[in-house]
Amino acid sequence: MNQQMFRDRYETYRSAVESYLGTLFAGRPDWQDLYESMRYSLLAGGKRIRPVLTLEFARLAGLEDWETALPVACALELVHTYSLIHDDLPCMDNDDLRRGKPTNHKVYGETLAVLAGDALQPEAYRLILTAPGLDESRRAACGRILAEASGADGMVAGQVLDTLHAPRSEAEVTEVHRLKTGAMIAGACRLGVAAAGGGEDLMSAAGTYARELGLAFQIRDDMLDVCGDAAEFGKPIGSDQEEGKVTFVDLLGLEGCGRAVHARTEAAKAAVAACDRDGFLSALADALAERNK
Repeated sequence: MNQQMFRDRYETYRSAVESYLGTLFAGRPDWQDLYESMRYSLLAGGKRIRPVLTLEFARLAGLEDWETALPVACALELVHTYSLIHDDLPCMDNDDLRRGKPTNHKVYGETLAVLAGDALQPEAYRLILTAPGLDESRRAACGRILAEASGADGMVAGQVLDTLHAPRSEAEVTEVHRLKTGAMIAGACRLGVAAAGGGEDLMSAAGTYARELGLAFQIRDDMLDVCGDAAEFGKPIGSDQEEGKVTFVDLLGLEGCGRAVHARTEAAKAAVAACDRDGFLSALADALAERNK
């Protein structure tokens, strides 16, 4: 797939996601301050990588109208947004900036930030359970995938290991990010397959692609925390070092990280070689590996 075709499809998906998210929590009830806090973080931009992956895997799995999968794709984005709001809190990473803007608790206070995150979680399942165009079995499958990806054996487990267990070895840091980052990326890919009623072969390929892509993404993220541009990165450079976290850069060095990103990216591409008919997933993996170079 040439770069223009890749960018065009990615932008088509991303624009559809932004439009759908923009319709959510737009009312003005007595608790509109909650809605405002939720929308502040939900509509803060970003690449929307996860919902894009959901929509592309839904298309590959045979969902002719990929827009039918938008509620499912955006449900995962709601959960991802809640995790970012809570991750930035003083009791967690205590960050002041997210995507170049003040973090939610810096604008709305800690209480409302916590409650905004709390509200985004069940609202994600409401989107799945009321998704038009999906039968009950597909809705149920999608709900289970999101719960597994984000729950006590997924993203939250990764957060616990990262914040409370002080991972130091390469195996420990890899396990943190397999759960903290990779589980939600895997969830996004698998949600697309489930929304379309795809088979086990594609579901397995989606999981392997996501696992390798997630690790490549995180290793590149650790590199950017050392040598990236703060304006492009969206938060201060060196925040991991200030917090005393052991990262892939500490363990592998920048050159070793570069080799690892390449190896993981190639493994991700190989996992979907049989189904990635026009090369969109391959182009996406390459784009993430090369970001902000």
